[in-house]
Amino acid sequence: MELASYSDYAVRLVNTEEPARSKDTLISVEAVRELFGGSRQAARRATEADVTRFRSVRARLRAVFEAADDGEETLAVDLLNSLLLEFPVSPQISGHDFRDEDGRPDWHMHLADHPSNATAGYAAIAAMGLAFHLTEHGVDRLGLCEAAPCRNAYLDTSTNRSRRYCSDRCATRANVAAYRARKREEAERTGRSAETAQPSTAVTDR
Repeated sequence: MELASYSDYAVRLVNTEEPARSKDTLISVEAVRELFGGSRQAARRATEADVTRFRSVRARLRAVFEAADDGEETLAVDLLNSLLLEFPVSPQISGHDFRDEDGRPDWHMHLADHPSNATAGYAAIAAMGLAFHLTEHGVDRLGLCEAAPCRNAYLDTSTNRSRRYCSDRCATRANVAAYRARKREEAERTGRSAETAQPSTAVTDR
């Protein structure tokens, strides 16, 4: 697995909660295990205690995205560095994928499973992946969806740094809302213009 793909761990965890909608799917050990995806060995280590610990890490990762979204570059880096210090990674060179007919391995960096607990392992992977994405692409590539009240986290991988929404669904919803708002403004302006254009009726004394 390439280091860049680990940044998805951070996004997946942050997006288990939608604060503006009072929604939280991180409510059981099963939900924790689902976050690991195909890493079954790491998921099996999760216990009920990890639910609370995962929520704590989630809040800290969201704070990184919020700082980046607000243009607070140094704060975003400081918050991420604190996670990296608390949850150090264990890098390994892996070659389990083969790239040619001779069976030569495709050597790449891999983050090994953390030996202590599920939260520490996941946090280390998520923080390192996010750090790699930040240093490779820039702090402004970390964003929060602008389609209120969503505010889901996303990683901007567009060529022109133009992403503003977490999904096509939110982008469509925001565009429809903006279109309707423009139509309302146009109708209001038309109505005001019509009222102004109406001739006033003069009252004369007989």
